[in-house]
Amino acid sequence: MKEKEIIRNGEGKNYNYSQDHCFIKLSSNKTNGELSFVEDSLKPGFLLGRHHHKIMTEVFYILEGEVELIFDDESTIAKPGDTITVPPNIWHSASCKEGGKMLTIFKNGQFDLYLERLSKMSESDFEDAELMKSISAEFDIYEE
Repeated sequence: MKEKEIIRNGEGKNYNYSQDHCFIKLSSNKTNGELSFVEDSLKPGFLLGRHHHKIMTEVFYILEGEVELIFDDESTIAKPGDTITVPPNIWHSASCKEGGKMLTIFKNGQFDLYLERLSKMSESDFEDAELMKSISAEFDIYEE
C-alpha cells in the first residue's frame, strides 16, 4: 500500500447476500494478499458452515449482538468486544440467531476477492458442487 485510504462508516465495496451484508474495509489487493478486513452485518438466522483454512488465519471481532463460534471440541458465545482468533487447520462454523455485526480479519487470505467472485456467479453456478469446491479451494476454504 503506497497511499493512505479512509473508508467511512457504511462505506466500502459491499455485497448483500441472503445471510449477511459485507463491507470490504481493507482489500487484500492493497496488502499484497496478506491482510483483508470485512465488516459483516449478520442477518437473523446467519449460519456459516463448518470449514477450515490451510493457510489463512481468521479473526472475528464482535461489534453487535451475539455470535456462536462452534469448533470440534467446544463452542463459545462471542459478545460485543470479544475477539476469537482461528488459526489454520482449525475446523469452525458460526451462527447468529438474532443478527449482529462483526469485523472479520483475514491474515494470508483473500476473502474479499472470494466475495467478489461469488457476487458474479449465477444460481446454476452455486448449484454446481464441483465448481463451488474448486472456487472455495482457490481461496483457501475447505469443507471436507
